[in-house]
Amino acid sequence: MKKPSEPSSIGVLQDAGAPLRRRPRKFRDPAKPLRLDPMPTRIEPCLATLVPTPQIGSQWVFEVKWDGFRLAVHIESGRVRILTRGGHDWSDRFPAIVAKARQLRLQTAILDGEAVVLDEKGRPDFGMLQRALKRRPAAHEVEEIVLFAFDLLYLDGCDLRRLPQRERRRLLETILAGHKGAIHLSGEVEADGASFFRVACEHGFEGIIAKDRERPYRSGRRPEWLTVKCVRRDRFVIVGFEPGTVPKSLGRLLLAARKGDGLAYVGGVATGFTHQTSVKLRALLEAIATTAPTVTIKRKAAIFTVPLLSADIEYLAWTEDSKLRRPSFKELHGIADMATIYRLEG
Repeated sequence: MKKPSEPSSIGVLQDAGAPLRRRPRKFRDPAKPLRLDPMPTRIEPCLATLVPTPQIGSQWVFEVKWDGFRLAVHIESGRVRILTRGGHDWSDRFPAIVAKARQLRLQTAILDGEAVVLDEKGRPDFGMLQRALKRRPAAHEVEEIVLFAFDLLYLDGCDLRRLPQRERRRLLETILAGHKGAIHLSGEVEADGASFFRVACEHGFEGIIAKDRERPYRSGRRPEWLTVKCVRRDRFVIVGFEPGTVPKSLGRLLLAARKGDGLAYVGGVATGFTHQTSVKLRALLEAIATTAPTVTIKRKAAIFTVPLLSADIEYLAWTEDSKLRRPSFKELHGIADMATIYRLEG
């Protein structure tokens, strides 16, 4: 974890050999009212651009990529609103975060962060977060949801978006120093990007975020925030398919993994193949269709197949109910050896 950065120096030398000249200090006329920036009702979040490899350069700082829900916490005169990335007010779904935001005792502020539920190893688990929000039986409690704050966009009447990232970070560290509970400061490190990415993937995180410390905060998908994702790749049995909306095309492959002495359904994959590939895949699967399903699948459009084919699938993680998260088809195989098929534990 890096130390809070020092305040930026005043002025920039145009010529290193020239004497330093300060501008005359301007004093505010007390008769004139203090001009404050109006507090935005909503700020479109800055989104990271996906890149294949970590960045190199001293201007970049790194954070782990939190696998949760992006939130903006608006604090104004004791009132707290929690807005989703799409602008929906979800304040009632995060009572612990609302309560903690009030404890910060800020007049006005907007925090940018990610709401997560951590597993027993301290890693974010999206499936656990979903269950906590849906309040299903035996689900995790909503009080277990924490916000990892990684940016400060507005504070005490000042719009901070024009400041460089390092200045916004310094202020964020100041207001969250010593606080524990439902709002945490997202860790930031100065490190070799490739090494940090490798460690993050080894510890089961979704990936990393690289931020240009000299850039302001701008809404939308921006090049000053970059992300590299830890993608997993494993092989699964194809146990069926769903037809596509276009004639003769494939809509979804239905997949299974080994579990015990049999197979267990792990979800479907609908991306990663072109129209031409989907037509060929559907023709192959129709030739081995069966009325005797290998696994239990409650999908009305499912057409079951004899488990003779497998597929290499890239995916981000597992949900709490043992389904693939964001899977993508990569390559088709026969099943020469069941030992090559992914095995579910437990």
